[in-house]
Amino acid sequence: MTERKRRVMLKLSGEAFGGGALGVNPDVVSAMAREIADAARTVEVAIVVGGGNFFRGAELSERGMDRGRADYMGMLGTVMNSLALQDFLEQAGAETRVQSAISMTQVAEPYIPRRAERHMEKGRVVIFGAGAGLPYFSTDTVAAQRALEIDADVVLVAKNGVDGVYTDDPRTNPDARKLDRISYQEALQRGLKVVDSTAFSLCMDNGMPMLVFGMEPAGNVTKAILGEELGTVVSNGEPALAR
Repeated sequence: MTERKRRVMLKLSGEAFGGGALGVNPDVVSAMAREIADAARTVEVAIVVGGGNFFRGAELSERGMDRGRADYMGMLGTVMNSLALQDFLEQAGAETRVQSAISMTQVAEPYIPRRAERHMEKGRVVIFGAGAGLPYFSTDTVAAQRALEIDADVVLVAKNGVDGVYTDDPRTNPDARKLDRISYQEALQRGLKVVDSTAFSLCMDNGMPMLVFGMEPAGNVTKAILGEELGTVVSNGEPALAR
């Protein structure tokens, strides 16, 4: 029997696709795709993408829109990001498949976990779009759920503007310290908002480790996929260790 390759679930925020602006920034997505494609030569990679560069359901609902409808709009935004990432990954030499939790067979396969696993075994990068296909679920939570269902080794959460989990928001508190590792339970007790609390709980209950890391500088995405040390490891039973 051959040894199974490392298998990772990479969560990319919608903001990463826009480079901080509305829509898709081709230069940003192209650079991100090259990093993923480099690592995908030796690691099985699945990706969940956000849609915050187009729509955020929670924010739209605060302005009076029905939350369910707003969330569905956000899901469609994630599919647009998925297709953009697919294109740039293939330009970088990676084989890809997009699977959508909402049926749209002209542009994506339906989400079928065993088919996704088979694609990864064949060396294809699988991109999951449309979130969970249900309102009220964040793409952080979807990344955790998909990781469990496809038997990934770790959830990798790529962040913009922050390089891990901190004791407080480093953008507002200059005394905030970066943590090398922390347990899910402690992260929930402290109310650390770097990842959705439902995603933390789902990973905690099922023993799925998570790595929270920054997308900058260039090369960090490749390093995280390959398993190099960076960011903050979140897992069960790990006491907080700050730098």
